[in-house]
Amino acid sequence: MSIKKSDTVKAFAPASVANVSCGFDVLALAINEPGDIVEVSKSDKPGVSIDEITGDDGLLPREPIKNTAGRAALALIANLDEEPDFGISIRIHKMMPLGSGMGSSAASSVAAVVALNRLLGDPFSKMDLLNFALEGELAASGSPHADNVSASLLGGFTLIRSQNPLDVVQLHVPDGLVIAVFHPHLSISTKNTRLILRKSVQMSQAVKQWGNVGGLIAGLYTEDFDLISRSMEDHIVEPARSILIPGFDEMKEYALKAGALGFSISGAGPSVFALCRSEEIARTIQNDIVKILDTYNLQVDTYVSPVNRKGSYVIEEGEDPV
Repeated sequence: MSIKKSDTVKAFAPASVANVSCGFDVLALAINEPGDIVEVSKSDKPGVSIDEITGDDGLLPREPIKNTAGRAALALIANLDEEPDFGISIRIHKMMPLGSGMGSSAASSVAAVVALNRLLGDPFSKMDLLNFALEGELAASGSPHADNVSASLLGGFTLIRSQNPLDVVQLHVPDGLVIAVFHPHLSISTKNTRLILRKSVQMSQAVKQWGNVGGLIAGLYTEDFDLISRSMEDHIVEPARSILIPGFDEMKEYALKAGALGFSISGAGPSVFALCRSEEIARTIQNDIVKILDTYNLQVDTYVSPVNRKGSYVIEEGEDPV
């Protein structure tokens, strides 16, 4: 068959911040940029193929079942009432760093299923797509964590109330919330950062953590920034993981003094983030953090944006994806 322009769909999926301090594996939020673009096309070649990956320095697998976007696409196709009579060609354009703690693998999975769903005539809802994108996370980390995937797909703040069965709740986002994310040029494996976590926690610490998760969610709905700030304390995960990030304590101290509502690790790191009540505060913190990391001879990428409420979407012809 000859491939026409209408036989190709492109989708963008934004980066995300998982855990949001106290919400390990259950809270996440989306940011405007960076993100990934995935192109999905009809093909004469049967099955699903990964025909191009840019921006990955040759590090990502091209075998569909081992690739996050490919595995997510395979999961979607397996749930169709009838398999398509054409092949699926996937081109992945990575525009965010690998292993950054900003949901890079999730963004590829999400963009792939959003594009493929449109190519097939939108047979599935966004919540359906969440399950397929989750399969892509298996290829990346060996376990289907829904925090980054849900925020990248749906936008805003998301709560994973249950992983099995999957139950995702979109939370209220107060106007004015701005997030500054900093990606120091370090390499940290998500699998390795899970290995350093304790297998059990004291009941007193668990109770504090539950209180903070509840307080953060209540603060979002009541738009109580002071409550949000008081609740952004992680007593369990941050103390273990922060030792892997040079200057973390110093950065956190500066950010909180400058007016951040909270400061913590984005996902498994090495990226860190500051949640702020204005762009002015976020920009001030941005300058301080860059200076601190420079003293550790670390280059850093910085991103400042409101919480992204849109999530992933199909890129229409001539549209700027960011």
